[in-house]
Amino acid sequence: MSAMTPSTAEEPIEGLPEGWGVGFSARIAFGIAIAFSAFQLFTAAYGVLPSQVIRAMHVGFLLLLGFGLIANLRAKSPAAKGWFWLLGILGFATGLYNWIEYVPLLHRSGFLTTPDVIIGTLLIVLVFEASRQLMGLPLTIMCGLFLAYCFFGQYLPGPLVHRGYDFVQIVDYFAYGTEGIFGTPVYVSAAYIFIFVVFAAFLERAGMIALFNDVALGLVGAWRGGPAQVCVLSSALMGTISGSGVANVVASGQFTIPLMKRFGFRAAFAGGVEATSSMGGQIMPPVMGAVAFIMAETLNIPYAEVVKAAIIPAILYFGACFWQVYLEAGKAGLRGMNKAELPNPWDAIKQHWPLVLPLAALVYLLFAGYTPIFAGTMGLALTVVLILGTPLAALIGPVAFRIVFWIALGLAAAAFMRFGVNVLALVIGALVAACLAFKGGRETLAICRDSLAEGAKNALPVGIACAIVGIVIGTLTLTGIASTLIGAIIAIGKDNLFLSLVLTMVTCLILGMGIPTIPNYIITSSLAGPALLELGVPLIVSHMFVFYFGIMADLTPPVALAAFAAAPMAKVSGQKIGWEATKLAMAGYVVPFMAVYTPALMLQEPGPMAAAFGYPVEVAYIVFKACIGIGLWGAAVVGFLFGRLAIWERLVAFGAGLLLVLGLPLTDETGFALAALLVAQHWWRGRETVWP
Repeated sequence: MSAMTPSTAEEPIEGLPEGWGVGFSARIAFGIAIAFSAFQLFTAAYGVLPSQVIRAMHVGFLLLLGFGLIANLRAKSPAAKGWFWLLGILGFATGLYNWIEYVPLLHRSGFLTTPDVIIGTLLIVLVFEASRQLMGLPLTIMCGLFLAYCFFGQYLPGPLVHRGYDFVQIVDYFAYGTEGIFGTPVYVSAAYIFIFVVFAAFLERAGMIALFNDVALGLVGAWRGGPAQVCVLSSALMGTISGSGVANVVASGQFTIPLMKRFGFRAAFAGGVEATSSMGGQIMPPVMGAVAFIMAETLNIPYAEVVKAAIIPAILYFGACFWQVYLEAGKAGLRGMNKAELPNPWDAIKQHWPLVLPLAALVYLLFAGYTPIFAGTMGLALTVVLILGTPLAALIGPVAFRIVFWIALGLAAAAFMRFGVNVLALVIGALVAACLAFKGGRETLAICRDSLAEGAKNALPVGIACAIVGIVIGTLTLTGIASTLIGAIIAIGKDNLFLSLVLTMVTCLILGMGIPTIPNYIITSSLAGPALLELGVPLIVSHMFVFYFGIMADLTPPVALAAFAAAPMAKVSGQKIGWEATKLAMAGYVVPFMAVYTPALMLQEPGPMAAAFGYPVEVAYIVFKACIGIGLWGAAVVGFLFGRLAIWERLVAFGAGLLLVLGLPLTDETGFALAALLVAQHWWRGRETVWP
């Protein structure tokens, strides 16, 4: 793919059309994207620059590339195009200023010069404008209100009042400190998220999506409701390498939604399956959504701890999707796809097994205690080695020699664990030089080039969201308003923890109507996390609670961004898709509440059962109970089990599931008894029916 000819499968970036533009300016934007990726990967591998400089240059590149693409893709006149390119250049200049003046800025911290104030003000204005252009008005307005509070909060009444801050102090805090624009979210975007976005871009270009689709088709395509089951499984697999949600809906929905509709599923249900399963990618380990990396950094815990907490909820989430698809297919009388026409999943794995190696290496490094930045960089490097090595291996005739080549290449690449990243850089450099020598190799280099550019472009919305939300964090820490709001939540929770949780959930869902998951999580967790901790909720559980409902906001009407993204492909109202998605994603609404009262569901603190029977028994019991409860709710929502359920049976199923989820004295026993009676009588009532 050239810089001017985007792939037809390319996903639209939030707020931007597809592609790079036309003519020379498209080549410039394409080159900036490659330079952005090269800068981030080099600094990640070698760490030669101070963190503050990396953050400033990260934001500078985001502004340059973001405004450049706005100029190329949205500007209607030469004047508008020149204006946006000027804004991009000015944005990049703020990053260079922070780099060049890094030491002097440290020395005069708190005593800014006139150029410092001008550059700082320019940075704040450009970040707001980039957010408006790329992320929309709701997030920009909300962050603007927080910034206005810094300027005018001293005039407000009662508990909202603060002591007041002058213009220079506010500029210093937000444009040069590590609590404002260059705060933790931008650090995580620069250090972790960018690498994993590029990693996903390389794997997708290397054929990982095709592998996931073939494996999903082969494993579950013949099940009842085959196409929808394939959609759920392929999205779960995609979630292991990509933490994007709405973008996954657009990318995979073009294939899955029409297939489900042709097979006989209702259009709204097909869209709901795609939206629900794609959003679930953000909670599917090992590469979860960008929020997971921010959470690990905020809580100062290893990323592997976040993954551990997410494993069981992710299984329950996708299990609920599979179950409801199975029931819906039974209700509609739909069977599976013809097994003879489906690919063999094991043949697909045999053919593309090298693609699994970088993912396996990534999982190993994350759980072996290495940092996400190291694990992501090494996983990406190994992917590049595989991509570049493939055309060279194809030139080798005998299979035995090919095997020797791959073993030698693998050992050379693995030597980085002992001798450092320079060895891996030498291996990649040698492969690049070899690929330059023949046509197939040069085509492979073009794939790598395009992957670098696509990765940088895909990182734009995440990076801009991280930059603008720094305004919110800075306001909370500068003014101290966070403690006032936290105190209010604690006051409510002293009498009723459940009410505090419901208020937190509603806050997440309301914020999610206008802003993406990342700022939603950062804002809500900054307020609710410490308050829930005071009320006895483990910190990681409270943050996961906020994380989950930030994701659910994209599925919950009336806004439901993921549902509206699926609407054009399903050719049905986004509202209808949203309601179907809400039913399909019920595990995402229930599991966070269960985890607060029984943290073992997220493999956290043991409860009373662990003291009597051991921790594994407690975890197994809670998971079993959750499965039965979610299964009953699925039957109640769909109205089908072995056959169609009567209204009273649906009510009993819902009640039994609720009793199992509540976990109060005797509710488990009552719930299991009700469930057993319901299933037995329903089976007896329809025992003469033959079910597919």
